[in-house]
Amino acid sequence: MSEGLGSLPAPGDVSFPEEEAKVKAFWDEIGAFHRSLELSKDRKRFTFYDGPPFATGLPHYGHILAGTIKDTVTRYAHQTGHYVERRFGWDCHGLPVEHEIDKKLNIKTREQVLEMGIENYNNECRSIVQRYTGEWRTMVERLGRWIDFDNDYKTMDVTFMETIWWVFSELHKRNLVYYGFKVMPYSTGCSTPLSNFEAGQNYKDVKDPAVTVSFPLVDEPGVAFLAWTTTPWTLPSNLALCVNPELEYVKILHKELGAEFILLKARLCQVFPQMLTKKWKPAKAAELYEILESYTGAQLEGKRYEPLFPYFAGRAGAFRVVCDGYVTDDGGTGVVHQAPAFGEDDYRVCRAHGIISAGTDVPCPVDDAGCFTEEVSDFVGQYVKDADAAIVANLKERGRMVRKETYQHSYPFCWRSDTPLIYKAVPSLFVSVESLKDELMANNAQTRWVPGEIGTGRFHNWLRDARDWAISRNRFWGTPIPLWVSEDMEEMVAVSSIAELEELSGVKVDDLHMHHVENITIPSRTGRGELRRVSEVFDCWFESGSMPYAQIHYPFENADTFQEGFPAQFIAEGLDQTRGWFYTLMVLGTALFKKPPFQNVIVNGLVLAADGKKMSKRLKNYPDPNLVINTHGADALRLYLINSPAVRANPLRFEEDGVFSVVRDVVLPWYNALRFFAQQVLRWEAAAAAASGGGGEARFTPDSTRAEASGNVVDAWILAELQDLIKFVHAEMEGYRLYTVVPRLVDFIQQLTNWFVRLNRDRLKGTSGDEEAYVGLCVLYEVLLNMAVLMGPFTPFFAEFVYQRLRPLHAGYADETADPDDLGKAESVHYLMLPTFKESLLHPEYVEHMHTLQAAVDLGRQLRDRAGIVMKTPLKKVVLVVGSEEQKTGLEVLRSYILSELNAWDMEITLDQEAWCTYKALPDLKKLGRKLGKKMKAVKNAIGTLSHSAIQDFINTGRMEIEGEELTEGDLLVSLEFSGDAEKYAASTGKGAYAQLLVALDLEQDPALLAAGIARECVSTVQRMRKTAGLEPADEVEVFMEEVLESGEVVQAGPVTAALKSNEDYCKGKLRTMPVPMSLANPFAKVLCRDENVIDMPDGSKVTTKLMLTSPCVAVSAAKLEADYAGAAVDSVATLLTQLCGSGLPEKVNVTLDGVAMELSRGVHFFPTANDSLSA
Repeated sequence: MSEGLGSLPAPGDVSFPEEEAKVKAFWDEIGAFHRSLELSKDRKRFTFYDGPPFATGLPHYGHILAGTIKDTVTRYAHQTGHYVERRFGWDCHGLPVEHEIDKKLNIKTREQVLEMGIENYNNECRSIVQRYTGEWRTMVERLGRWIDFDNDYKTMDVTFMETIWWVFSELHKRNLVYYGFKVMPYSTGCSTPLSNFEAGQNYKDVKDPAVTVSFPLVDEPGVAFLAWTTTPWTLPSNLALCVNPELEYVKILHKELGAEFILLKARLCQVFPQMLTKKWKPAKAAELYEILESYTGAQLEGKRYEPLFPYFAGRAGAFRVVCDGYVTDDGGTGVVHQAPAFGEDDYRVCRAHGIISAGTDVPCPVDDAGCFTEEVSDFVGQYVKDADAAIVANLKERGRMVRKETYQHSYPFCWRSDTPLIYKAVPSLFVSVESLKDELMANNAQTRWVPGEIGTGRFHNWLRDARDWAISRNRFWGTPIPLWVSEDMEEMVAVSSIAELEELSGVKVDDLHMHHVENITIPSRTGRGELRRVSEVFDCWFESGSMPYAQIHYPFENADTFQEGFPAQFIAEGLDQTRGWFYTLMVLGTALFKKPPFQNVIVNGLVLAADGKKMSKRLKNYPDPNLVINTHGADALRLYLINSPAVRANPLRFEEDGVFSVVRDVVLPWYNALRFFAQQVLRWEAAAAAASGGGGEARFTPDSTRAEASGNVVDAWILAELQDLIKFVHAEMEGYRLYTVVPRLVDFIQQLTNWFVRLNRDRLKGTSGDEEAYVGLCVLYEVLLNMAVLMGPFTPFFAEFVYQRLRPLHAGYADETADPDDLGKAESVHYLMLPTFKESLLHPEYVEHMHTLQAAVDLGRQLRDRAGIVMKTPLKKVVLVVGSEEQKTGLEVLRSYILSELNAWDMEITLDQEAWCTYKALPDLKKLGRKLGKKMKAVKNAIGTLSHSAIQDFINTGRMEIEGEELTEGDLLVSLEFSGDAEKYAASTGKGAYAQLLVALDLEQDPALLAAGIARECVSTVQRMRKTAGLEPADEVEVFMEEVLESGEVVQAGPVTAALKSNEDYCKGKLRTMPVPMSLANPFAKVLCRDENVIDMPDGSKVTTKLMLTSPCVAVSAAKLEADYAGAAVDSVATLLTQLCGSGLPEKVNVTLDGVAMELSRGVHFFPTANDSLSA
């Protein structure tokens, strides 16, 4: 992988995805991930829990985002001195798997599963749980994530399942589990209850029928209660009506229907919707109804009414009015119908009033698939939601429906089958979460959440309002609940292990799935016969919440490992897991160990399509992740995601252009800096070899001591910026704030490429001598090397790419005594520890100096643009007016750089603000108006008369007294305005921290300035031609030029040539040669590039320059040849010399041409280059 510095293609030719593929192949070849674990095995453990995904679906951007966050943090932990075991896990049980099989086999009911056999059904489930593990592994590894797939864990492994049994038995011992009969969210599509947090995962806006139904009173013929519901299918199970005891109810005469109804006074609008229109006037009420009586809800309690349907009419104590405070006046009629099997409040209220008792004494005429049973004879076999229409028709036919409408609202759907949920009373095992609330909230307070408001808001509130957790599911493919019970449920045994099961039953098993343990019985210890296992399996969230223990088979194995690594230092998942995995981890960790199970958690938001909608395969509204990676690279995708709102738990609208912008703004400039470094190292080595006599090769060996001791202020500045970046990255990563790192990285790369490299380009090319070039290259090496190591966790591929090209230069590369994780010796950048910042190199004063330079240069460029003076044309003078001695000193040090950046010949830096500008102060009217009241006018007038020095004092002290009132910082809006010669100068002031900086450009032009501009334009053209020809900086060329005047005349030495000669030092400094007349070109020289350029001349005319680059080639002096050998053909001689002297020019050449013998001398008749012939 240690490819040479000379193997870096031009930016347009490099493919970052292809380079990443090479890096991955290199990692695979050396076993980089496992080697890194081996090198770190004796370090302090950093524990990371990876939430297990299902492998029944392919990875999407949400997985990629979470995986990138996890990989970044764990790489950082490894590279800061920790041992980080990273095992991939698979969620194998539960509804996602069963639902796939149910669809495949067209299974609709539990009975169908029992008919085919539980073993056969579970084998079908097992066959698909790892359907896409290969695709997952390919994607995860292509993203650069280092995690162990070969030593993964699966929730269906017997070791994992045995730990689940232990967890349950511990909860049972602590009286934290119980059997209960509760109304719960129920999935008819999956025939199982769901936990409250599962029920909240998939809400949709739906339209349901809403009906207002009459319930005639038994003792008052002609009078009826009115109740409103959006679930007509629950009406056949009605047992009671509920009112609020404290609210006011009225009996009305409905004038249109001629009927008397009782309902909440505040909800008359439910019966008369016209009351809600803008045109409604209370005077119209008399046309609609008449209030006959008024009651409190308490006065209505106990009133009996006729059953709506006959199915449960014989129940004693039912069909009466009861009171409860949950009834409100914000909807419906204020009279709520009670179907205790299908509403949590209904169940509670009916139990409290003795209408039902605990246990199974609840009319529930709906089967597991959500269809009516024979108890509801008129609608038997109908799916409840489909039966709404038939029930409404029945009510209308019997005259019991007063009003029907369509109600749009948000309704929960099953997160797996995508069918509407219902609420249904079912028996279930519960974890007593409510008894743990205080401990849960205390443990949550010890956990760092990123962003913090998730922990203090959303998650805290969820814990505060937590309900007992239903952990049992009436399914088959899962970990069976290890609870053996007597027939009367009085004796219960919670089995904790395979060994205990064998001890109690005499049966040894090696698999804990239902079909292996279903028929095992345990003898009763209290004379109750045989104990049998309850039929349910665990909710798969119980399994994933147990993964900290189950993945290592605790407590049966690895007790020391668990104790050392619990709680985990870090976890990360999506926002939806606040009610899922985060919650179950916290509940079980608190219940078992009285600790929060994780110390730090990053919560990411949803990744949406660019239009803000959910990503959909059907709609094809998002780009394929594989195509994005193969187009832009995994590093670019990683940086895009961790720099997005999603890392702050906000939604991200994914746009591929955003990934490309990372390539453009981060990866490509970084690559260009590396390539420029490589080019200049090769140039330096060639120059050093030539200086030593050319007898051997010179090798560039970077010296960090020389770099850090550099006296160049720009060197010191970039090293200070680097140290500040290192310090910043550590601080932010210790706080788990990934999203702050990328913007800082982008800024640093811009500082490196746009400022350090550009300001030092000529110096690094050797124009200031090879010693200066060496020191500058040492500095650039330090920056690039430290950046590669520092960015390893964020951009693992490109960090490796850079490191492998810099590594051979490092002294540690060939050091036989170095450790395998030492800099240079380390085979991979990811074996290295991240650099720590050096306080001695921070130099905040240099950073401030450079930022002031940047502000001044930016202002100067803006002024050039406004004045229409292109950068090629020099300025006679730049004036910098500064506000402090520190700024003046800093800019003086950087004088040569400012002159170069603004292409100016002279510069004045002054503190004399009054000579160049004046301060203008305006009051902040909004702020001062509140503060001063009536005195505002007098103060405003006084502010308008303030002198420059008075405002300067205010800036320095932050206070001022005017008209007896003290003004402080923020009361005045101060600006600096140019007061010099506006005809001669263009001027502008800075903003923010540089508000006291003024830049003025002398706009006057003279012939010398204009000639310099022409020379600069020509040089720029030649440099562009070199780039087009694919030349390296060290490649020598000859430049030939001719000029075409507007008249069409071709001249070899016209006005452009004159401008070049007057700026010869500049031209040679940039090109290492001078353009020479086209007529001197050897016709047999290798042409590398041709170009034409139209130049605007000072007199308004245009001159076209025709330029040609060739390889260096022998030049013949036509004049000397003619003088010594009259009649000799110059072209023929040139051809002969070119052929004879291909390997070098001798001092003399004897030739005979056309019968003429000639002795040709080097430096007289022929020369190495055309430039040499002109110098003779």
